[in-house]
Amino acid sequence: MKEVKPWVRPALEYGPLILFFAVFMVMRSRTVMLGGTEYGGFIVATMIFVPVLALTTFALWRLTGKVSAMQLLTLVLVVVFGGLTIWLNDERFLKMKVTIIYAIFAGLLSLGLVLRKNWLELVMGEALPMRHEGWMKLTFRMVLLFIGLAIANELIWRNLSDTAWVNFKTFGLPVVMFAFFMANTRLFSAYALDKDD
Repeated sequence: MKEVKPWVRPALEYGPLILFFAVFMVMRSRTVMLGGTEYGGFIVATMIFVPVLALTTFALWRLTGKVSAMQLLTLVLVVVFGGLTIWLNDERFLKMKVTIIYAIFAGLLSLGLVLRKNWLELVMGEALPMRHEGWMKLTFRMVLLFIGLAIANELIWRNLSDTAWVNFKTFGLPVVMFAFFMANTRLFSAYALDKDD
């Protein structure tokens, strides 16, 4: 993997989401006419978000020589559901994408637990060296986290405003993920590999 400056990866990973948030906040109470069709602020923000995410994912791959399976899956789902959102002029598709991606992650990790194959360890093991037992516990906790996030997304987009959902997606989800990993620091230290290992 090629080395890049420390700020480049987070800028490319979070830049499209922050841009989506900014465009939505500016356009949320406006409409735009394109090709004889009227689009609201959410759809306009999606029109910008989808190609920008594709470009930043490509840039990340070109700069580092690697893109994770999670990033590729996210890109595919954003292109499909974002495309449906724009084509059908219906924001529900992009909102459902969050539920679907977390349900897929929960399902894959659960399948790994059943098959006694820890895919999370394969993906993150180099960055977070830990004994197998620790990875199994973390995987189970992440399954519960992803199920909870999928349910939360459904409740929020179905019952609250577009602004509430965009705030949840832009700020709530990253904060929850950060809090989850901070809450598991004891597990990381308890199962950390010795330097010799």
